[in-house]
Amino acid sequence: MTDTTSAQQAESHYFTREPPPKDLKTNTTLAREFITRHADQGHRVVLVTSGGTTVPLETQTVRYIDNFSAGTRGATSAEYFLENGYAVIFLHRQFSLLPYSRHYSHNTRSFLDFMKEENGKVVVDEQHQDQMLTVLRQYTRVKRENRLLILSYVTITEYLWNLREVAQLMRPLGPNAIFYLAAAVSDFFVPQDRMVEHKIQSNEEFHQGTDNADGDSTKPPAARTEGKSLIIDLEPVPKFLKQLVDGWAPEAMIVSFKLETDPSLLVTKSKYALNKYSHHLVIGNLLATRKWEVVFVSMLDGEKWIRVPTSRRTKSLSGMPSLVGLADHHTKKDVEAEESIATRKGIPQGEPSIEIESLIIPEIESLHTKLIEQARTGAETS
Repeated sequence: MTDTTSAQQAESHYFTREPPPKDLKTNTTLAREFITRHADQGHRVVLVTSGGTTVPLETQTVRYIDNFSAGTRGATSAEYFLENGYAVIFLHRQFSLLPYSRHYSHNTRSFLDFMKEENGKVVVDEQHQDQMLTVLRQYTRVKRENRLLILSYVTITEYLWNLREVAQLMRPLGPNAIFYLAAAVSDFFVPQDRMVEHKIQSNEEFHQGTDNADGDSTKPPAARTEGKSLIIDLEPVPKFLKQLVDGWAPEAMIVSFKLETDPSLLVTKSKYALNKYSHHLVIGNLLATRKWEVVFVSMLDGEKWIRVPTSRRTKSLSGMPSLVGLADHHTKKDVEAEESIATRKGIPQGEPSIEIESLIIPEIESLHTKLIEQARTGAETS
């Protein structure tokens, strides 16, 4: 059996077993209209996935498994894609960060702190006027040009259904499409036919039996109590990334992310992912330095590091500056030299701080342009 056949069978099996989300038809209709409009105008379109995916443990969900992602990378990147002329389909975890509103929702302060009452009206406080006006103008322009479509999901299954449907709709865009897969996707899940219907009881007197939601007792429920312990038996989510490349939108540029905590593994695992899934670009990042540095691993450009100069870094409570440069085996002197090169390329030192996505997206646009030109040249010579 070939890898392609195996991937197709895994896809068929998964989507046959797992029911589609209730809003899939609505999302598909919105996406089709959005894609058709921009395809007719010759625009580049990027699907940005963002935020974490939940793994429900019950059909009537009370308990679920989640991850830490708030959607910062995805929401921030979407803004810079829009700034660079792309139309953006933003497929995000419901209630995770959104482009533009993220400046005020992802904050330890209430958004009401940016406002005050003046002559019986609500106005923006003077110290926040300039920034809020800039963000509002950016958002208003994008909305007027109809270049941002926001779709949402919650569970891993909802995410995969939406990803597949939108990807297939983007196929006619050919090389003008990008998939920027920044969502933190669950590696494991509870199949629908092994999910209990009601809330799992913690009190021994109220433990459920072993039947699953469909009454099939050949397998115990994936999440269940045994004595005083909660047992969770998860199954691996099929790897659809190869199928995305080969089947759903074969001409599109695929950008995926590899997050690690061990510096010694980052580049190796990024290269492994690039070769395994045949993507155009894998962006590797360490949990502790992800806001300040990433590594691009691609077939076109090989290994390439992107860093924010020290004096321009955004603040991060969880970040560890001492780890910057460690994953690429450079010395601190090498890192400082790279920062000097970045400065000569037009990144001035000093305040204000800059977001690393403002460096990532132009690099992706440049790589995307090369791939489009390759596709055009190939079409002309064939």
